[in-house]
Amino acid sequence: MSQHDPQRVAEAVRDAMWRDDRASKMLGMQVLAIGPGTATLQMTVRDDMLNGHDICHGGLVTTLADSAFAFACNAYNEVTVASGFDVNLVAAARKGDVLTAQAREVSKAGRTGVYDIDVSNQRGEKVAAFRGRSYTMKGRPVVNLDSLA
Repeated sequence: MSQHDPQRVAEAVRDAMWRDDRASKMLGMQVLAIGPGTATLQMTVRDDMLNGHDICHGGLVTTLADSAFAFACNAYNEVTVASGFDVNLVAAARKGDVLTAQAREVSKAGRTGVYDIDVSNQRGEKVAAFRGRSYTMKGRPVVNLDSLA
């Protein structure tokens, strides 16, 4: 893999993962940016995402962060899964809010990684802080990179 440009690898992984990511698509997410260890996803809060308090269900805010986490930690083209995460919901998101989740790698050593994902609204106000822990399945690529040569 060392002969391949890391940005092109991340983009190929994004394309392959997005093709089959039914959950993120169902929620109307978009992948805005991808890079080695980073990803930015966006989602607009719809009426069917509101809970009984007329605010976005916290699980759906968490799902946006988790999707950004998945794209960021898989961007090296090794199948990587979540081993756990913590999330703090710090402000309510309301119908029509455009939420952006920005994921960045904090640490990657061996098979484990730590990623921070900040979720903000269109006014730049933080809605959630998510920290994910990843586990990499060594030797299992997400995509065949022969086409990138």
